[in-house]
Amino acid sequence: MLILLTNDDGIYAPGLAAMERALKRLGDVVVVAPATEQSGVGHSITFLTPLMAKEAYDGERRRGWAVEGSPADCVKLAVAEFCPGIPDLVVSGINGGLNVGINVLYSGTVAAATEGALYDIPSIAVSLEYDEHARFDRAAEMGVGVIQQLLDCDAFADQKLYNLNMSTESTLRPADNPPELHIVPMGVARWPAEFEERRDPKGRRYFWAAGTPPMEFPIETDLNAILEGHVTLTPLTVDRTQPSHFAEMKSWNIKILG
Repeated sequence: MLILLTNDDGIYAPGLAAMERALKRLGDVVVVAPATEQSGVGHSITFLTPLMAKEAYDGERRRGWAVEGSPADCVKLAVAEFCPGIPDLVVSGINGGLNVGINVLYSGTVAAATEGALYDIPSIAVSLEYDEHARFDRAAEMGVGVIQQLLDCDAFADQKLYNLNMSTESTLRPADNPPELHIVPMGVARWPAEFEERRDPKGRRYFWAAGTPPMEFPIETDLNAILEGHVTLTPLTVDRTQPSHFAEMKSWNIKILG
């Protein structure tokens, strides 16, 4: 199996290294990741400037290809240039921070997996709740275990894109008492438009984002399941069309005027 591994935290991120080590038990791993952190860039791509890339090393250890672009750029360039063939699987992560709720829309991690799905490649984004002492190796073992089971049950046959999130609490559980995996929808709740106004040393105004999204939902979602210490798995779609609305829209009989 040929696996393309990428992320949005950058080529030297510890989560990427941990996932590379764990994925090697499934097949050959090609690492193509941003040269610098690209968190929150969403599904942006580089097309107005040249896309620079070079091999990155940590001492004598080769880390992979470092791309001066977005996570989506990394996947596109890897498929076109750096992989010896079309990957059998795209893994994006492990991200240092959750990608649940509407963070899915902003996430470079999820965007990289989405780009893989656009090429009809089985793809999964993997994220771990932020912690200064994050247990990336444990999270990688857990994540690869889930990926292996998805492959075994042919989960990617008709659904190419998944989003996997792990709470910090879940990585602290012993192997003989593993956390629960909850299959849940994305919690759709907007972040409040709240900012704290401050002044820099020269008196200039700036704003710091504040507020957190609501966590109360009538059903279980990725947001509240993570709060309870679980691991969450969510199938995502690429097509954002709402087909159930077509019939009503046609009944409006809207015409171009003028």
